Amino acid sequence: MSDNKQSKESGTIENGMSNVTSEKEEQGGRQNKQRHVSDAVGTVAGNDEETEQSGISLEQEITGLQEQIESIQDKYLRLVAEFDNFRKRTVKEKTEIIKNGSADVITDILPVIDDMERAIANSSESEDFAALREGIELIYSKLMHILNQKGLQKISPKDEPFDTDFHEAIAMIPSPDEKSKGMVVDCVIDGYRLNDKVLRHAKVAVAQ
Repeated sequence: MSDNKQSKESGTIENGMSNVTSEKEEQGGRQNKQRHVSDAVGTVAGNDEETEQSGISLEQEITGLQEQIESIQDKYLRLVAEFDNFRKRTVKEKTEIIKNGSADVITDILPVIDDMERAIANSSESEDFAALREGIELIYSKLMHILNQKGLQKISPKDEPFDTDFHEAIAMIPSPDEKSKGMVVDCVIDGYRLNDKVLRHAKVAVAQ
């Protein structure tokens, strides 16, 4: 009897200890699960924070790019406006040059016109044709001097080789000898050129 009683008590103690061990294991399991859950929550929270920071960074980058685009568009519009103003100003200046380009020449010729008017007025009262001729020659010389200063040059090619760049043949005359062939024997109307541009070809007779 005594042995059975001890055996029962021993079994009860073992069961109690087993139950205690199971409770501890269950508590440990619950604690591990709680730690896993906390870690998972922390991980999710960290990912959310990184995502939020990434979103803010992306939004800032987009804002910066939009500002750059607006700045470039503003510069482009300014350049277009400046170029348009430059084009209009250039066209206006060119028109004024074409319209008033001869103003300086005319201004220099005005004294010659005055001399011609005086010569015409005096010609009706004077009978000295030699003096009248001399006055006209002086006026002509003055006019040609002014035009020469502006770059005008006369083309008067008598006794020179015929050149189609400056001469226009209006007559062909038999050549008296071989040396005269292709030479200008007479200049009917003088030509003129302004600097390097021919304004009028000289009308000439050429020996053939």
